[in-house]
Parts: sequence; structure tokens; C-alpha cells
Amino acid sequence: METIILRGEYIKLGQALKAAGMVESGVEAKEVIQEGLVMVNGETDTRRGRKLYGGDIVLFDGEEIRIEG
Repeated sequence: METIILRGEYIKLGQALKAAGMVESGVEAKEVIQEGLVMVNGETDTRRGRKLYGGDIVLFDGEEIRIEG
């Protein structure tokens, strides 16, 4: 499990995937999110700009990202 510690109030979903090293670019992040391959807190989310806050959990390709604020 990867942990991202927030610097501000939130991080966007696409940025979180890049920061965790799960995708290599914003374009790749957009593609996997729009294809419905990413879950946030147990639900599929297709919005690249989805704001993630402390306590949120992202699941992609069998790996988990925990957001800490």
C-alpha cells in the first residue's frame, strides 16, 4: 500500500495515481480513470479531477493508495 500525505486540502485523483507511480503520465491516468479501472472508497469513479481528502482510499490494478491529511 502506498501512502500520500496531503500538502494542501486535497489532491486530485489523476495526480494521486501519478504521485504513487501507478501511471507514468497524466494522459495514462486519464485513460485508466475514464475506462472505469479506478475505485475510490469502494466505488468506481471516472472523474480525473475527483478531489481526494484525508482518509480516502484509491484502488487501481490491485494496489491501494491511502490518502492522509
